[in-house]
Amino acid sequence: MITEKRCPTCNKLVKGRIDKIFCSIYCKTNFHYNKNRQTVDKRFVLIDKILKTNRRILKSFNKAGKSTTRKEQLLAEGFNPNYFTNYWKNNKGDVYLFCYEFGFLEKTVHGKSKYILVTWQDYMES
Repeated sequence: MITEKRCPTCNKLVKGRIDKIFCSIYCKTNFHYNKNRQTVDKRFVLIDKILKTNRRILKSFNKAGKSTTRKEQLLAEGFNPNYFTNYWKNNKGDVYLFCYEFGFLEKTVHGKSKYILVTWQDYMES
């Protein structure tokens, strides 16, 4: 007795192997994407997106390894200083916040907020 199998994504007739479940790779991908999207913690996804955005922005503003930029420039690009992955404290007591390997330190110079941007160095490990 032959029974017709229907695709769980689009309800089209499934042709091919007897154990085939989906009618196309598109339907298979779509099904698993939607299934996984429901199980992923939305808070994790949001924070991960913010961290990746912060890293991209810091990288684009710090081409030389160390630079200074106005705070409002980074904020206008979508930078969120409340999210970072780690920190490093120098001998002067300044605390640099890092998004992976790109760090920033807020300073006020002549009444204007600026960020000193740095790249992680080996000596920062100790």
